[in-house]
Amino acid sequence: MPYRWTKPVAGPICFAVLLTLLSLTNMANAQTKLPAFFSDNMVLQRDAAVNVWGWDTPNTKVAVSLGEQTATATTDGSGQWSVSLPARAAGGPLQLKVKGSQVIELDDVWMGDVWLCSGQSNMEWPVAASANKDAEIAAGNHPKIRHIKIQHRPSATPETDLPTDGWKVCTPEHVGNFTAVGYFFARHLQTEVDVPIGLIGSNWGGTRIEPWTPPVGFQGVAALKSIADNLAKYPEKNEQGAINHQSPLALYNGMIHPLVKMPIRGAIWYQGESNNGEGMLYRDKMEALVKGWRQVWNQPELPFYFVQLAPYNYGGDGERLAKIWEAQTASLGIENTGMAVTVDIADLKDIHPTNKQDVGKRLALWALAKTYGKDVTYSGPLFRKATAEGSAMMVEFEHGSELSTNDGKPVRELMLAGSDRRFFPATGEIVTVGGAAKLKVSSPQVARPAAVRYGFHQLAEPNLVGKGGLPASPFRTDKWDRVYLPVGAEAYVGKWNFKFVTPDGAEIQHPMTVTKDGDALKVEMVDESGKSRELKVAIELHEMQLKFSTDYQGQSVALTYHLTVDGNKLVGDCEFDMAGQTGEFPIEAVKQ
Repeated sequence: MPYRWTKPVAGPICFAVLLTLLSLTNMANAQTKLPAFFSDNMVLQRDAAVNVWGWDTPNTKVAVSLGEQTATATTDGSGQWSVSLPARAAGGPLQLKVKGSQVIELDDVWMGDVWLCSGQSNMEWPVAASANKDAEIAAGNHPKIRHIKIQHRPSATPETDLPTDGWKVCTPEHVGNFTAVGYFFARHLQTEVDVPIGLIGSNWGGTRIEPWTPPVGFQGVAALKSIADNLAKYPEKNEQGAINHQSPLALYNGMIHPLVKMPIRGAIWYQGESNNGEGMLYRDKMEALVKGWRQVWNQPELPFYFVQLAPYNYGGDGERLAKIWEAQTASLGIENTGMAVTVDIADLKDIHPTNKQDVGKRLALWALAKTYGKDVTYSGPLFRKATAEGSAMMVEFEHGSELSTNDGKPVRELMLAGSDRRFFPATGEIVTVGGAAKLKVSSPQVARPAAVRYGFHQLAEPNLVGKGGLPASPFRTDKWDRVYLPVGAEAYVGKWNFKFVTPDGAEIQHPMTVTKDGDALKVEMVDESGKSRELKVAIELHEMQLKFSTDYQGQSVALTYHLTVDGNKLVGDCEFDMAGQTGEFPIEAVKQ
């Protein structure tokens, strides 16, 4: 009934009436509430304690039942309550009933395996935008696959609830909005494992790895000390108080932390594009994410399967992506992880390859082998070691008992170098030695090989595969910071600005313009002394050499620039000879 003040009441009586009315108002507004991801059609993790929690009026008894199992709790002073029901085997449907100030009944609840599907846009990418979408949607009738999409929400502090429209059953009406990688992962799992699969789509296109990582993850990795020591500053906010969703903790707080009381079977992860260029630091960030999630879920062996990024033309330095591949491969050293390689199903012009079917299947193969104990081939060849044998390098692989190419052509995207760090295109021959398959790599330009690379460039389209047609991951055997790659004369054309430091500490800057002149290059340069000159040079396969003399500190000095193209830079060394004093130092120019 409504309450209306008709006349002020003085003294103690007024206070007593106020308390009574507030109590009546609280009773009228009392509401039993569950986190939003508890809904009809949900999947709960089988063979694990079933945690149910929520809110109600303080000091209210709450009874929870799941099928025939029951548990009770009383809300605390802030209105929070939680219960834990015994583990159940896979099956359903069940009704989850909560009775407090109100009654909540959730129907069509199943026990099965719950997988977190996280990362950036390639994980968020829906079935409706994937290859063969019309046929996939029409055939998307799998009632034991369910999906819940978590809406984008950064937060300054760890949240206890999150925005979502609830769980959806896999039907042609709903499947188009499912995470495509997650859906095809679940669909392939169900070819081998007859249990319901729940997919939690907590993902956000364009995001970095740091915002998904919990504080304890950063604290456990020494290389991330700069973040761990400053967690109180994160997530970052602008002057208006808006949260930077790309800063550490932002998405963990808002889109992961509310889930951690819910046991899950494992996680699949597709991310890295927004961290491109970080090299092996990305491996440290992967360790922080994986181990951090395992700690907050209190599941030390939580399976974590991830996708190695596909080749794509990002522009700039073509090895930036290759070094992310290298970091992702190194992440396999984190226990209970697996990596789906996608170098063979890329689109160099599209950062979102639409073939998500094979991506999901390859993740599922890892899960079937490592989580479900099935006897399936789950990985393509992974580099193990390379040994120089005469003029060739013999390469051995993990998961390389069988080697072939996916198109019947010779192995491509191979490079070989000697100790001079000059790489040449190489050929690969699949041979059998002592019953084991190996790759014999050679080049007529390299008599004594010291290093081999396979597919180590963002535009690579490699074709080496192993058993089951699963592709080999790109690799390099060297750790050289600077190498000389074969490039054409056109790569040197443009305006460049040199900026470097001489051995005696002088900072030098000067411009250079390079144009094509027949089969050679014309170089117009103003050197550090201000002297203008024009040079005509021939290009070797790996470098451009510029030889000239100039004045430096009142003395004549002979200089030789050895330069090679590295993305939008020229890098190399400068040899000098000044009055018999010789030496060399690194130089660099940036394209304007």
